[in-house]
Amino acid sequence: MSDKKQPVPAKANPAPVEPQSSTGEIDAFIRQARTLAASATGSGRLILSLDATMSRQPTWDLACALQGEMFDAVGKAGALKVQLVYFRGLGECRSSAFVTDTNALKQLMTRIECRSGHTQIGKVLAHALKQTAAAKVNALVYIGDAMEENIDDLAEKAGSLGLHGVPVFVFQEGHDAGAEKAFKEIARLSKGAWFRFDRRAAATLASLLSAVAVFATGGLKALEARGRPEDRLMIEHLRGGRK
Repeated sequence: MSDKKQPVPAKANPAPVEPQSSTGEIDAFIRQARTLAASATGSGRLILSLDATMSRQPTWDLACALQGEMFDAVGKAGALKVQLVYFRGLGECRSSAFVTDTNALKQLMTRIECRSGHTQIGKVLAHALKQTAAAKVNALVYIGDAMEENIDDLAEKAGSLGLHGVPVFVFQEGHDAGAEKAFKEIARLSKGAWFRFDRRAAATLASLLSAVAVFATGGLKALEARGRPEDRLMIEHLRGGRK
């Protein structure tokens, strides 16, 4: 697993990426996140899933801060229910309840410590299928840097998610070729999208995650209405505009 991570979105950068996120960029993101409630015109359920194995420790704290701020903004409007799913260690894969007040969710994330172990992406996809069978899940976000499972098994589950209308938005840290192949296939079969990011690209990560949140609460119409570059990029992916 590589710890060398460089921000390169799948098709094109929705916004210029600086070599390193400044305090000003992160502050600007937080301000942007707090405006999301106005863009969320519907309601939805989103699963936020993370690889918490040891290789991700260097970026874990920043990921928690960015995701927490973004989902706080939408959650406070009561428009989006978020569930946290994470795996780590020897077979440990856990999920929270769906919540609209994400303070508790953010507190849980900050208490999680990364532990060595193998990936359990299959469990995450199976969990999403089970959840959407009980009540519609509008989107699944997965953040990780490696894949150590049978790609055919993951592809089957991803295809099922696509048939159930649950796109998977995969954010890959690093440049592991095997993981990239699997992640792109998961995104393609589920009719979602794949992107690359790292801790130096807070602004890019923030804009892409905000687009996912808007989609989960209002679908393509909400993305079209907001019309930001990252929204247009998401629309292109969701309509099959990628190669």
